[in-house]
Amino acid sequence: MTQGSILRFTRPLVLAASATVLAATLTACSQDGGDGGLSWEDSPLNEYMSAAWGGDMSPEEQQREMDEQTRLVEEAVAACMQEQGFEYTPNVSGGGVVISSDDEEWNPDDREWVAQYGYGAVNWPGRDAQMEEPIDEEEYVDANADYVESLSPSEQEAYSETLNGPMPPEEAMEDPDFDWESWDMGCYGDASDEVYGADAELYESDEFAPLMDAMEQLYTDMENDPEFAEIDAAWSSCMADAGHAGFTTRDEAQTSIYDEIDAFWNDFDYEGAGEDASPEDDPAYQEIGEREIELALADLDCREESDYDETRLKVQFDLEEQFIADHEAELEAFRDAAVAQGS
Repeated sequence: MTQGSILRFTRPLVLAASATVLAATLTACSQDGGDGGLSWEDSPLNEYMSAAWGGDMSPEEQQREMDEQTRLVEEAVAACMQEQGFEYTPNVSGGGVVISSDDEEWNPDDREWVAQYGYGAVNWPGRDAQMEEPIDEEEYVDANADYVESLSPSEQEAYSETLNGPMPPEEAMEDPDFDWESWDMGCYGDASDEVYGADAELYESDEFAPLMDAMEQLYTDMENDPEFAEIDAAWSSCMADAGHAGFTTRDEAQTSIYDEIDAFWNDFDYEGAGEDASPEDDPAYQEIGEREIELALADLDCREESDYDETRLKVQFDLEEQFIADHEAELEAFRDAAVAQGS
């Protein structure tokens, strides 16, 4: 793996996160209704926003676009490195982002699936195969490995810093408020900004900033809607009756499992466990998985009993319809700009 291969994945994702936060919110607020009911694809706002995040593209088209973006980033990195006095051969063989259209294995609304995986936190479909699958050394070839090896230690350090930027201070890694956007991420950072920045500019432009702010406020207000509160209260009461009191929302239930996982990893005694010990084989970790499944099954029961997903989606879509009526001209302009940018 190259010096910049990790950054190649993370930098674009950071940009995408800032650019498509509303798109993610749209999807996150929506749950699959199941049994032929409503699903997030039925979202009235999806018609307008999908053009911006590629939702109207087939998986094959999305993959081609990702491959092309990877090529452009690598070529920009090569030009940047050459300007700084280093050689760099674009890495476009293997190791790229792969978009899969096979989502049949991920079905958190199916009882059999939930009974096996819970929320998909401790265990998930394909996990064992993923852990055991050997790395195919022929699948990815670092085109710059020989060149880097030919450099002296000091030159290698300069090469790495030019490629990825200087190593952040230790306190930055622990500071959730650290300003990563202004941190120098080297040629990879500049190249990623150049290739992926257009997506962020669409969302952050003066023309569409008021629309984005209004949409963000829509979903903030939605979570405080009295009808949502009524639905959550019915679900919470059901969970309490099932022996899982204390959760006021589904997010709290799922987050409780991830909090347990974080605490386990932070407290795990690697030295005491031995060199070959796997934290995931620890009985304490497996117990978290058992609690996860128990909680997720109760969650599923209570969602079905209260018609949770269908009711929330109906409320959400009604509010979206009103939002569209209030902002139709701005939404159409945004969609047109997104289509033009992607063409």
